[in-house]
Amino acid sequence: MLQQQLTTLLAQTDIALTQKQQQQLVRYVELLDKWNKAYNLTSVRLPQEMMVKHIMDSLVVAPHLTGHHYIDVGTGPGLPGIVLAIALPETQFVLLDSLGKRVRFLMHVKHELGLDNVTPVQSRVEEYQPSVKLDGVLSRAFASLQDMIDWCSHLIDHSGKFIALKGVFPSEELDSLPTGVKFEQKIALEVPDLDAQRHLIILSKD
Repeated sequence: MLQQQLTTLLAQTDIALTQKQQQQLVRYVELLDKWNKAYNLTSVRLPQEMMVKHIMDSLVVAPHLTGHHYIDVGTGPGLPGIVLAIALPETQFVLLDSLGKRVRFLMHVKHELGLDNVTPVQSRVEEYQPSVKLDGVLSRAFASLQDMIDWCSHLIDHSGKFIALKGVFPSEELDSLPTGVKFEQKIALEVPDLDAQRHLIILSKD
């Protein structure tokens, strides 16, 4: 049933995934559903809802990532990082979270799905130092762009991007960006079967 749902949702986008990638996404939802009962990883309880609110909501970002090394800060159960790693197997993703139970889940998912391009890390973001030059910092979880910039600025240089997954377009937050950071681009995202606004906000250092 989840496979059929995913096929139907993908048909409403321009995103092409192999059979293996689709199977990995379905398996990820099954694992998330199973672990969620014990670990409370997400407030979304139904697998069918996860497919829209987590999988598709993350997947629509994939066509807009052009670099090879990203970090997903505050990844939680791997959103959007696991989904993007499945969609972009040639791209490396560090999945950072401060909670051990989430990182244990991510390690299990990495092993279960055979994701060689994923590195789960348990750390507070301000204490983490990347081992390679990052093309971008991804976040779906930060309360504000200001917080994201404050906590993640050390992770990228002037060639890297802050990439924030947002709901309603955050015009007030963008009006009060700190000095040294500039607004690059906004991308309105269409998520099939999701009746809510989604925007990708891309910032860089001046």
